[in-house]
Amino acid sequence: MTASIHPDDLAFFSTLAASASLTAAARELGLSTAAVSKHLAQMESRAGVSLVNRTTRRMSLTPEGELYLTRARRILNDMDDLAQLLGGSQAAPKGLLRVNATLGFGRSHVAPLISTFVRRFPEVDVQLQLSVDPPPFSDDAFDVCVRFGEPPDARVIARRVASNRRLLCASPRYLAQRRTPRSPAELAQHNCIGIRQGGDGYGLWRLTSGRGAAEKTETVRVRGNLTTNDGEIAVKWALDGHGILMRAEWDIADYLADGRLVHILPDYRTPGADIYAVYPQQLQMTARVKAFVDMLIETLGGR
Repeated sequence: MTASIHPDDLAFFSTLAASASLTAAARELGLSTAAVSKHLAQMESRAGVSLVNRTTRRMSLTPEGELYLTRARRILNDMDDLAQLLGGSQAAPKGLLRVNATLGFGRSHVAPLISTFVRRFPEVDVQLQLSVDPPPFSDDAFDVCVRFGEPPDARVIARRVASNRRLLCASPRYLAQRRTPRSPAELAQHNCIGIRQGGDGYGLWRLTSGRGAAEKTETVRVRGNLTTNDGEIAVKWALDGHGILMRAEWDIADYLADGRLVHILPDYRTPGADIYAVYPQQLQMTARVKAFVDMLIETLGGR
C-alpha cells in the first residue's frame, strides 16, 4: 500500500482539495489544467480508488478522498513540526493549529486574539472549537487547550496565562428582596444559580477564610430553581435578579464595576480558577504553539 503513495502527492492533493475546480487548482499550483488532471489520474490509479468526483465546473471529494486528505494534511503537519523542532526558535510559525476553549471565554477573549494572531502569522491555519466541557488530555484532537484551573496531569505542559478568581455575586435587585448572606452557611437559604460544567461538583460551593494555621474551608450545598451549562446564560439570570451566582471574575468584572452585580462574601476565597494554556509535551518547541501561547500570555496576562 505504501508504494501507491508518493510523497509529492500529499501537498498536491491538499492544494487540490482546497480549490473549487481543477482549473482553480492549476492556477494555484502554477500548472496547466491538463497536467493537474493527469497527476490526479495517476494518483487514483496507484491508489486503486477514485478520490475526486469531477463535473464540468466543480469537483468534490469521495469518501476515500476525504480520508486521503485528512491523513495527508496530518503527515504534512508532522513534517512541519519536525522542521520547526530542528530549526528551533529560528523557525517561522506555520502549519495547522487546533485550539479548544470554553464557550463564553472562547467567544469573548480567545476568538478576538486568534484574529490578531493569524494577521501576524498568516502561514498558520487556526481551527477553534468551543465546548462546554474540556476534552480529555488523552485526546489528540487539539494542540492547545485554554483551561481554567491547573490540570493535574504531568504528561502535558500547562503555562499560566492569567490570574482569575471565582466570585460570588448577585444583583442589587435580588439583594433588596433577600438579606445579603454574611456567612457561607447562609447561602443554603438563598436561591443559587447552578452551572453544570466540567468535573466541578455541581451544587457544592467551597469557601475558604483565614490563612496558615487559621485557614478554614466550608462546603455548602446550595440549591436553586435555575441551572444551565452555559456561563453566559447564568450571568444574565443573575443580572435579572434570580439569585446568587459563583462565576469567574473575567466574566463579571464589568458588571461588578458598574454596580449591576454586587460581590458577596468578599472575605472568602473559592477554588482557584487561573487561566492556563495546556498542550502536549511533544509540541512545546513548535513555533506555532510557542507563538500562540506567548500571545495569550502577552495579551491576557496583563489584564
